Amino acid sequence: MPKTANVVGHLPMSFAKHPLRISLVNYFSKTSSHHIYNNRKSLFAANAATKHQSDVLQVFSPAKINVFLRIVRRRDDGFHDLASLFHVIDLGDDMDVSILPEGATKDELTCNWSDVPVDESNLVIKAAHLFREKTGRKECFKVHLEKRVPHGAGMGGGSGNAATMLWAANSLCGDPASNQDLLDWSGDIGSDISVFFSQGAAYCTGRGEIVENIHPPIPLDTPLLLVKPPVGLSTPQIFKALDLDRRSTVDPKDILGNLCAGDWKSPANYINDLEQPAFDCLPELKALKDRLVAEGDFESVFMTGSGSTIVGIGSDRVPPFLVEEPAYKDVFVSPARLMTRDGTMWYSHDKQP
Repeated sequence: MPKTANVVGHLPMSFAKHPLRISLVNYFSKTSSHHIYNNRKSLFAANAATKHQSDVLQVFSPAKINVFLRIVRRRDDGFHDLASLFHVIDLGDDMDVSILPEGATKDELTCNWSDVPVDESNLVIKAAHLFREKTGRKECFKVHLEKRVPHGAGMGGGSGNAATMLWAANSLCGDPASNQDLLDWSGDIGSDISVFFSQGAAYCTGRGEIVENIHPPIPLDTPLLLVKPPVGLSTPQIFKALDLDRRSTVDPKDILGNLCAGDWKSPANYINDLEQPAFDCLPELKALKDRLVAEGDFESVFMTGSGSTIVGIGSDRVPPFLVEEPAYKDVFVSPARLMTRDGTMWYSHDKQP
């Protein structure tokens, strides 16, 4: 993430200059050193995937939350089958993607965060390789990634980048692949990339690669507050600490049915079986959730993915303790909303409430 020297009012300089963020910048720069990102209707996030100077595709790369996450079983191959309601959200990154001149033999990736790898290990590059492998295309791509979604957050920032890269490459090359092709291929490089090829709300099973579109069960204008401590959690670490005997016993189809019936305000429907290992590994994360429950205005509070982001749903008011107490000075806090997309178009802020 950006170093302190690169921020204004403890926000990235580009955010501080955004007119829609001025009130947050002025308030929080006086009261705390939080990284508070107001991502609503960002002018820096592309309102739609748009061409710039005729050859650069500017596209928004969203994150996601797991509204609920049940671990069904441990498989013989060491992976786990899950059942989860994923929902795309309007916190995200920006990507500028273009085709390199003919003869280029390697993709080029740059990023505003110096600690993000820009080599073959980055999912953006893996997605470009995957696109060429599956389509037989020869084009290489130039990508600039403007990151805002924190690492180790359980919000699928890297997976969203990979999905966005697949969509952008396909668009720039004249759409040789269908949306279903991109969804099917994405499982080759990551388990939860496929959710971004849904319409925004999806019931996912298997390792997360089996995607069923559903009508959004939660109103899209429902306010969310995302709270992530500076420490991240690695997914392998969390699954290693998972105690299958301490999982919920609720049928995930029942949870989905409750939500689709309109019962989205009940805390009983926001189950995450990975909270147990995450809280065992990081007790202060449970303490953070407990305080958000006790002192926030939320309908429910839950961890997303394998953590370490805690989500408050029903309000985006920041509880005073996050601003006032030194122990939380480095916590990432962001309001957010749920989002969807139309047809084969990519995710766009201008369609949201």
